[in-house]
Amino acid sequence: MTSVGPTTGPATAVPAATASDLAASQAPDRFGGRLFSANLRQNGIYIAFALIIALFAFLTDGDLLAPQNISNLVVQNSYILILAIGMILIIIAGHIDLSAGSVVAVTGAISAVLMVNNDVPWPLAILITLICGGLIGAWQGYWVAYFGIPAFIVTLAGMLVFRALTLAVLGNQGIGPFPDEVRTIANGFMPTYLGNIGLGPLDGADLFTLLLGVAFVAGIVITQWRARAGRVRYGQSVEPTALFVTKLAVAAIVVMTVIVQLARFKNLPWVLVLLAALVLAYSLLTDRVVFGRHIYAIGGNLNAATLSGIKVKSVTFWLFVNMGVLASIAGIVFAGRLNQAGPTAGNSFELDAIAAAFIGGAAVQGGVGRVVGAITGGLIMGVINNGMSLMSAPSERVMLFKGLVLLAAVAFDVFAKRRAGTAR
Repeated sequence: MTSVGPTTGPATAVPAATASDLAASQAPDRFGGRLFSANLRQNGIYIAFALIIALFAFLTDGDLLAPQNISNLVVQNSYILILAIGMILIIIAGHIDLSAGSVVAVTGAISAVLMVNNDVPWPLAILITLICGGLIGAWQGYWVAYFGIPAFIVTLAGMLVFRALTLAVLGNQGIGPFPDEVRTIANGFMPTYLGNIGLGPLDGADLFTLLLGVAFVAGIVITQWRARAGRVRYGQSVEPTALFVTKLAVAAIVVMTVIVQLARFKNLPWVLVLLAALVLAYSLLTDRVVFGRHIYAIGGNLNAATLSGIKVKSVTFWLFVNMGVLASIAGIVFAGRLNQAGPTAGNSFELDAIAAAFIGGAAVQGGVGRVVGAITGGLIMGVINNGMSLMSAPSERVMLFKGLVLLAAVAFDVFAKRRAGTAR
């Protein structure tokens, strides 16, 4: 054991002194240093997101924020956002999944064979597809967790194997059309329950959608306020009240702006409801459930997690099972949106999901990341794609811009870590 200092005094004197020093070293620095670095790292992605939206709104003469375009933005990127939820958990634990796009393709093909070719009722077909996705994740999770093969190699092999299985099932042709219920999940909208309400120059908007938006914003405010109060109660450093209230106000304005625009078009897309449920569930998993804390512990320090009694192999295994299930959900949504399962479905989806996770604040070394951050990163990629499409930009320029954004996000993460280290 490393010696802390002289041992001439009583054994209790050393912890008392070190505790005092530790408390002094961790005292909040509200005007710079540690607290500034923490705020910059946590909120930088949201500031960047707002700036990117403002940029493309200006360059497209406001078309980016049109009601129909916002709805299209959500629907067109829903499957990437679903994959990003699973990917951020994998990356937090210190792994990677290169097979997600191929799993999307093969599970979409399985659902098509069941629903279209064999007339299996769509609820049962979806359940079977989700089970198949879980089994695929279990297959990969076994080799990573219990056999000890790096996830990069296992999922690289999976990318090839499951793409080959997709081609074996579909050949060179797609299978469709899908049942109307599945297409509604991917492309449909909630019905109008309470009628429309006038919004002056904004014309009418669905009242039920607006009420859902108000309830969602209220939930965000209450949750964040209670979390801050809890940190204060336990003596943890918190940001100034004015900054905290400002952040909540900005978040509320952004959310309600999106909700109002969706209510003016065709209400909430069903896939957005599905996505919101997944984000809520996985945010609670990572923040409030022991399993979620174990994920961060494994990614932060594998040896320490093992010594503390965390079942590392089991956690890793179930992370890949979860990734397989989420990929199968994305596969069903994507196939339903196109109304067919195609052999090229899911191409490069894993790269977009990985980029969303890193842009959203995940650390390359693991142990850091949030579900909401991954969703924000995915939306940044979606806004770039959509905005440049509205500007009729060539595909090579879109790829260039997305690559630079990804590089900037990782560079910012490294810069924030170094700044936090020098502030201690």
